[in-house]
Amino acid sequence: MSIGERAGTTLLLGGHIYSSFAPDATAMAITGDTVVWVGEDRTGRALHPDADVVDLHGAFVAPGFVDTHVHVTALGLNLIGLDLTGARSRSECLQWVRAYAATSADDIVWGHGWDDESWDDGGPPTTAELDEAAGGRPVYLSRIDVHSAVCSTALRRVVAGLDESAGYSPDGPLRFDAHHLGRAVARDLLTPAQRAAARTAALDLAASRGVVAVHECGGPDISGLDDFRELLAHEHAVEVRGYWGEAARDAGHAQELLDRTGAHALGGDLFLDGSIGSHTAHLSQPYTDRPDLVGESYLDAERVAAHVAACTEVGVQAGFHVIGDAAMSVAVDGFSRVADRLGGPAVARLGHRLEHAEMMSAGDAQALARLGVIASVQPVFDALWGGPDGMYATRLGAERAAAMNPFVMAAGAGVSLAFGSDAPVTPVDPWTMLRAAVHHHTPGSAVSPRAAFAAATRGAWRAGGVRDGLAGTLQPGAPASYAVWDTDELVVAAPKDAVQRWSTDPRSGVPALPRLDADATLPVCLSSVHRGRTVYTR
Repeated sequence: MSIGERAGTTLLLGGHIYSSFAPDATAMAITGDTVVWVGEDRTGRALHPDADVVDLHGAFVAPGFVDTHVHVTALGLNLIGLDLTGARSRSECLQWVRAYAATSADDIVWGHGWDDESWDDGGPPTTAELDEAAGGRPVYLSRIDVHSAVCSTALRRVVAGLDESAGYSPDGPLRFDAHHLGRAVARDLLTPAQRAAARTAALDLAASRGVVAVHECGGPDISGLDDFRELLAHEHAVEVRGYWGEAARDAGHAQELLDRTGAHALGGDLFLDGSIGSHTAHLSQPYTDRPDLVGESYLDAERVAAHVAACTEVGVQAGFHVIGDAAMSVAVDGFSRVADRLGGPAVARLGHRLEHAEMMSAGDAQALARLGVIASVQPVFDALWGGPDGMYATRLGAERAAAMNPFVMAAGAGVSLAFGSDAPVTPVDPWTMLRAAVHHHTPGSAVSPRAAFAAATRGAWRAGGVRDGLAGTLQPGAPASYAVWDTDELVVAAPKDAVQRWSTDPRSGVPALPRLDADATLPVCLSSVHRGRTVYTR
């Protein structure tokens, strides 16, 4: 019988338990779906003589991860379908499309992940090239950031009003409204069986990476209502919290959206703008590599305020997708208007969210902290696109690029951080995510391993509305949601930019974590358990 599924009490012995309650713990007892004791082996045996014993053989046990920003079906489609994230050139991308189309009988060639930023043989595939590669079939290929896509003629011609919509291009990527229209039609060509297989693949992957819960960021421009409802009804041990990205006009409309969608909250990818990579994030100053563009805002401060007020009155989280600095200003303005009308405590008590929040000023951070707004951020964005030679520097120039994803500044101002992947934009791979946060490209922006781990566990549960002080920990009374890891050296480390001193001394009384240096071998998940139920076994 698997860990977490035994009747009575299970006693885990001979490991390393990550618990602030008992930093040197080697054992943990679980009854049903709850942690009941944490401590040392000998005491554990004495206190629980009739427990079923599991020998950890030195493995590391830690709270299960929560990924606060995932697109489950889209991730699954990449896992079981056409994954273009490794394409090193335009010609290779087209070669992969051609090979996939030759073997697939699906109604649409759906792919994701191309990134022309480093290609030296031209930009994205053209419409004509997709027509040739796929034999005239409908093709939808989203860019790595999923804020633009290239589409074939067979798909374009069935999208009503496409050539009249903002962001339309006859031969290049569709952006803004044109992309949303094209994605919606492409999505309708996927079968229920395809979507179901994709969901299972995505959630299975999450479980195998020590992730016990995910926050789905759905919406009319992303996954569609059918997919969103199907996901919330999908049987799987990994917990799904659903965020629906549609703006509410008032409290009555907010309640109608909740009832119609089954969503837990109205936020996630409710777009205020797009992305840096697709030149669709809303900036206060033009893009360095496109001086004619500043991006575009989907909502103004008045509509932001209406949505936040509606959700606050109904008593559910509100949230928005915000990347550019101009979009952030709109968000802060909208939240502030509601606080002025309903009072700051009424807004703060619900823990409303902003997704991404990549261009946050010190003033923005102070305002968000005052309003209790949580930042759901993606550290791997910096790993992929930060640094003096990265995509941010190309799009924005060195000065603005260095200020991207200011985790330390935000946390220092009092903004609660939660970490996610935005999968399939970046992989569901929590330890790689923590490594990215600890090794931020910008000096002074790296967080400590302990702070990073908290943002992916306790902070992530808090971002999902769970504020009991127990979720995301391993202490008596906490949910039995944890993962068991095969790992190398465990250390207690400060941020890479900080003076180490006592930080690697085990006598510090701080629980140790796996080493996250660039040369370290990252942990391998042996098993995952959520609320006492085994989610994954290697």
